[in-house]
Amino acid sequence: MDEAAAHAQSHLIATGVLDQRIAGLIGPLVEDLGFELVRVAVTGQNGRTLTIMAERPDGTMKVENCEEISHAVSALLDVEDPIEGAFYLEVSSPGIARPLTRPKDFERWAGFEAKIELAEMLAGRKRFRGVLQGFEEGEVLIEMDVDGYDEPQVIGLPFAKLRDAKLVMTDALIEESLKRRPHG
Repeated sequence: MDEAAAHAQSHLIATGVLDQRIAGLIGPLVEDLGFELVRVAVTGQNGRTLTIMAERPDGTMKVENCEEISHAVSALLDVEDPIEGAFYLEVSSPGIARPLTRPKDFERWAGFEAKIELAEMLAGRKRFRGVLQGFEEGEVLIEMDVDGYDEPQVIGLPFAKLRDAKLVMTDALIEESLKRRPHG
């Protein structure tokens, strides 16, 4: 995959320049541990906080997994030192109302409601809300009410133009999340 294609696939995982630099540093390490990055963000919370969301390829994540990633990433960041000054490191699973950052997220959570925001206008709007229908040919498919149609329509939103996407907390999502949780 060339650099432009890699960026197009990961632009929601790390949105800022520093976030992208850190994702580039820790991504291979996190993958070597058997996990996938979902989100990397440096915020001004509590001074300065580096938040890393990760999960196993099957979507699971335990507290022990967060600790494993935290220890490995801390050691790497101590050496590479990409963040000036002191910072807090938070490692977590994406949670129920999770961000959708990779094409496979839109496939995995098809059938559930999502809010999607684009970086630029499409058909006169930037914000969309509807039921995910998957991912196809570079587009997130979402079923939603469209003016002029009696029935909901499936529209395609260009993944490369997404600014933010997340699941909407619903009873169905909570129920499914409980089913998908690892037991034991």
